[in-house]
Amino acid sequence: MSTRVGALLIHGLGGTQYDLGIMHKALKRAGIETHAITLPGHGTQPEDLIPVRAEQWLDAMVEQYRTLQPQYDQLHIMGMCMGALVALALCERVQHSAAQGKLVTLAPPIYIDGWSTPWYAPLRALLYYVPGVGTRMKVEEGEPFGIKNSLVRAVVKAKFERGDNFHYRWVPMICIRQVDRLRAWARRAAAVIKAPTLIVHAREDELTSLRSAEFLQATMADARTVVLENSYHMICVDNDREQVANSVLEFFGFPPMPVRSRERRARRPADEAGGEGSEVEGLE
Repeated sequence: MSTRVGALLIHGLGGTQYDLGIMHKALKRAGIETHAITLPGHGTQPEDLIPVRAEQWLDAMVEQYRTLQPQYDQLHIMGMCMGALVALALCERVQHSAAQGKLVTLAPPIYIDGWSTPWYAPLRALLYYVPGVGTRMKVEEGEPFGIKNSLVRAVVKAKFERGDNFHYRWVPMICIRQVDRLRAWARRAAAVIKAPTLIVHAREDELTSLRSAEFLQATMADARTVVLENSYHMICVDNDREQVANSVLEFFGFPPMPVRSRERRARRPADEAGGEGSEVEGLE
């Protein structure tokens, strides 16, 4: 009897399933059933994030996990950016172990200390307590949009300008407080998680430095790290996206993406970008 394998994918702050780029397709092609939900406050308008608390994001994923887990021989958990923090907290809450599946953290922002972080970022905690400021102040999503690849970055910029609802252009400052709370939960969870864990992090991540990956590697019981050399923060859509996909597939015990498919993508001209297999696969 064949083993039934599923994967629960968790997007980042202000994002949607498109944060995971080609991961859904890569996993499905390998025979892994993927599942994703839109976290509370997402997929509508940025203002809807104002009243949302981190507990709601975690509770939504716990409910999804408990619904799916009995259906699979293995249910893996994967999170991107804030989704990686949720994934860590989720594993602690449900006591996810090797018997249930594995854990993948993609660009986990345990520390917000990347090269584009402004010097005054640590002072944001003071703004949380100034009446009205946290709800009115916007944290803009600006260039390079976490993307080193100039073609993909241009596509993302055009999508923002068109108003496509694949990712919020800004988030309220007050919801960063909830991310900070998740970061604390994730640091605590890392010390007790027993599930085998893969950490994938770009050396040039502008949001969160390799210090985050190093912390998880040093703290978790069973972890391995893949460092990417040609991407910024959005690693599932950037230059190293195929290395990300293949690292995850190997970690889950599946063969890498077919070489023929990779070569065909490399030959696709830039003016065809946007469809399956193109430079921006996963963003359409």
